[in-house]
Amino acid sequence: MTESIVTSNPEPQLRWTSADLDLLPDNSNRYEIIDGELFVTRAPHNKHQDTCGNLYYELKSWSKRTGLGYAVMGAGVLFSEGNDVIPDVIWMQKETYTSLIDESGHFGGAPELAIEVLSAGSENERRDRQVKLKLYSSRGVLEYWIADWRAKQIEVYRRNQGVLKLELTLLIDDVLTSPLLPEFACSLSEIFTGE
Repeated sequence: MTESIVTSNPEPQLRWTSADLDLLPDNSNRYEIIDGELFVTRAPHNKHQDTCGNLYYELKSWSKRTGLGYAVMGAGVLFSEGNDVIPDVIWMQKETYTSLIDESGHFGGAPELAIEVLSAGSENERRDRQVKLKLYSSRGVLEYWIADWRAKQIEVYRRNQGVLKLELTLLIDDVLTSPLLPEFACSLSEIFTGE
């Protein structure tokens, strides 16, 4: 016999799904679902968008030179009906890209690299530093970068013993590299101040 635990909130918890996203207004808000919880984000600060664009540009340029994969900005990644997110930038090998993309242009699984640029506010930071980290870790993302344009730093999480763990924090004078991206090297000054 199973024992049930009664909480102070007798209401069943609402769990959002990807199907629910079709019912939401088509506006400038970004809607994501993580573990059934809906996250709504407004259009971000221009510096946030510059940082996303600079990261995308560097990865796309490297990918074109090497032919090893694809960088995508603002792509929909559907891990499950209750985990439907839009990372700021992703990178994946050609084989991964081909196997995960669907007819609607969304991806049905983990990219090798996911990047989020922090937006202001404690709820946004919780989403990127805790909730998305947990999601990406549990779904097989190999590397996760959290870029903070205000502090001009990037936290690099790498898969270690099946879990994404913080490996290093890079500052403005450092160079970003990755074992996923042979010979990729980019100064953080290009990411945060590059035109």
